[in-house]
Amino acid sequence: MQQTKQADAMGQQNVTRAGLLGWMLFDWAAQPFFTVIVTFIFGPYFVSRLTSDADYGQAMWGYTLTVSGIIIAILSPILGSIADATGARKPWIAFFAVIKITALSALWFAAPGSPLVIPLICIVLATIAAEFSIVFNDSMLPKLVTEEETGRISNLAWGIGYLGGMIVLIAVVALLAGSPESGKTLLGLDPLFGLDPATGEDARITGPISALWYLVFILPMFLFTPDTKKTAISARAAVRSGLRELGHSLLELKQREGMLRFLVARMIYQDGVNGLLALGGTFAAGMFAWRTVELGVYGIILNVVAIGGCLYASRLDRKLGSKTIVMASLICLVIATLGIVSTGPGYTLFGLLPLSTDDSGGLFGTAAEKAYIVFGLLVGIAFGPVQASSRSYLARSVRPDEAGRYFGLYALSGRATSFLAPASVATITLATGSARLGMMALVAFLGLGLLLLLMTPYPASKRA
Repeated sequence: MQQTKQADAMGQQNVTRAGLLGWMLFDWAAQPFFTVIVTFIFGPYFVSRLTSDADYGQAMWGYTLTVSGIIIAILSPILGSIADATGARKPWIAFFAVIKITALSALWFAAPGSPLVIPLICIVLATIAAEFSIVFNDSMLPKLVTEEETGRISNLAWGIGYLGGMIVLIAVVALLAGSPESGKTLLGLDPLFGLDPATGEDARITGPISALWYLVFILPMFLFTPDTKKTAISARAAVRSGLRELGHSLLELKQREGMLRFLVARMIYQDGVNGLLALGGTFAAGMFAWRTVELGVYGIILNVVAIGGCLYASRLDRKLGSKTIVMASLICLVIATLGIVSTGPGYTLFGLLPLSTDDSGGLFGTAAEKAYIVFGLLVGIAFGPVQASSRSYLARSVRPDEAGRYFGLYALSGRATSFLAPASVATITLATGSARLGMMALVAFLGLGLLLLLMTPYPASKRA
């Protein structure tokens, strides 16, 4: 195979095309969990069908993500430092893959009327395992590609991920999810495997499907992507070394002011991004009573736009730089979030623009639903590049030999306060009885993160 020569002096490895593709396919394997489970199918199912009160369901879903975020925030930087100490990343990814696959498979048992604690625990475990795996996978990037190629490869991988998520989503709405009225799928077929939408089987099956998808498509990364050589250090010594390196990294941030600003800015805006991705679908389900088919089609539309956004951003990142892409994406997300929360039955833009309440029938039959989708397109354009270019922003700012601990801090910055956004949304929703007011909290996170990023150097290794 053709070899892509890398700068060995910088600690980079010689990588085949198959090895690089294997690394990129990790995003393809991982994305259906976020697309199908968290955002568009199982999350809205939990909110609107596992509970009798949609506002209460959104609050419980928000608190579930809060618990996951706290655990991830505490342990991610420690695991990243341990990864630098032990060298090899793949054993860690394999360990967390077992947890994720098991938890997702168990979602099949989350039938209406069953105890909520079962799906809540499964979502917490799957989310933790998914995010920890991302820490180890992301920390491989600086050793696989040159700095000039980092933004392009990161955005392409993210786009491939959205394509994978979209394929699974299409399969669900076209072949598995039956309409409660007709019992037929979007293609007019009987659901495969005799799935009964009345008992939530169309949504519950997404757990085992996402687990199987992940199992199959992480294999190329294990088979072809080179890993850092495993050191002879013992597990106990690795933990001690990891904790020591974490302490060193935190102290080092005092001298690396640009890196500290970037991590703080990212901590805040990623909170808003995570909240928007996790709660946007549930918000629509509660407001418009969208079921699996409507949510699936909405998700497909967003993912088609997201793939195009990532592909275009992969070119712009190299020309304009990661910081410009992240800032432009955040502006789009602020506008989109304001548009989403300003839309309701019969109006948009907080009532400044009245809309007809007539329902034309079929999917998205009211004018308000169509307006919601228009604002959703802005989310689709931006939420891929904001995350992919943030990843390349950091990769351009660190040395390969310190990538593990800094990507651990990067995961910490994405999760340290990640409980605040869903907790804010959940608490405001419960206090006011309005999911719309709860969702407004996300605008503050996105806007404040954008302002802080404006004052951050690029790359972050430069002096502020």
